Amino acid sequence: MTAHPSPTTPSTGDSAAQPSVDRLRPRRSCLAVPGSNPRFLEKAQGLPADQVFLDLEDACAPLAKPEARHTIVKFLNEGDWSGKTRVVRVNDWTTEWTYRDVVTVVEGAGPNLDCIMLPKVQDAQQIVALDLLLTQIEKTMGFEVGRIGIEAQIENARGLNNVNEIAQASPRIETIIFGPADFMASINMKSLVVGEQPPGYPADAYHYILMKILMAARANDLQAIDGPYLQIRNVDGFREVAGRAAALGFDGKWVLHPGQVDAANEVFSPSQEDYDHAELILDAYEYYTSEAGGKKGSAMLGDEMIDEASRKMALVIAGKGRAAGMKRTSSFEIPEA
Repeated sequence: MTAHPSPTTPSTGDSAAQPSVDRLRPRRSCLAVPGSNPRFLEKAQGLPADQVFLDLEDACAPLAKPEARHTIVKFLNEGDWSGKTRVVRVNDWTTEWTYRDVVTVVEGAGPNLDCIMLPKVQDAQQIVALDLLLTQIEKTMGFEVGRIGIEAQIENARGLNNVNEIAQASPRIETIIFGPADFMASINMKSLVVGEQPPGYPADAYHYILMKILMAARANDLQAIDGPYLQIRNVDGFREVAGRAAALGFDGKWVLHPGQVDAANEVFSPSQEDYDHAELILDAYEYYTSEAGGKKGSAMLGDEMIDEASRKMALVIAGKGRAAGMKRTSSFEIPEA
């Protein structure tokens, strides 16, 4: 996958002149950590999650939010988050907390922050507003303008209907995230078990939602992230639900408990066999399309015919394996003449 392009609909902020930022970071496991809990914030630093998001929204009681902002700033600045994408989830724009969340956290810890996650996004203008606020803070503080990314969480029917415009609203956007609990409530879904199928429906009740989010993400070179599975001690159930999202093409899933981290990292990584095979396809295609390989548009790799479409599919699997730090256990050998 390539770097994030300029959006179809330009932002009203000055972030059109974006720096070169890797918007496609590994996000197999996205660990939620309450911003008001120092013990959890300390523990999260040692867990093998690809991303950690420090939460100021649902995981923080209203009375705890002001102090939690400063706790998060302290842990971002003083903690060891090596190898992790550092994200803060602020409150949504319909609340009285959002602007102060953003200003306090970004002014206090901007250089040690990778993204702001905005929940309950309903239309593109909410992303534009966050982009503009981030730009003003960066300019005021002397930070690099445009470096901090945005993660957009879709949690209701209006947000899903507008997801394509949301995905194009700012070059800062890195991910589109499914928020199942609020979404289930917004459409009156007959279920109280977040992440599981509602009783009485014989098919996958989330398939349309996930695919619509995935299409909006891929059309704009963004990542698609599945939401949480609340039965935190049911790792087998987590694997099953995560496996469905991974099969569709999602890049990762939220984890709410340390026991879910390894499962997410495994489910959203290719198998060693698939990774090796993808790398072999890439090497073989490069050779056979070269002068030395006969400038062929298609060729045989063992019993398999490979062509440009094969290369594109292999790039996806190889990219996921490389992002996961996987190492090859086989290599392509040029056939003897």
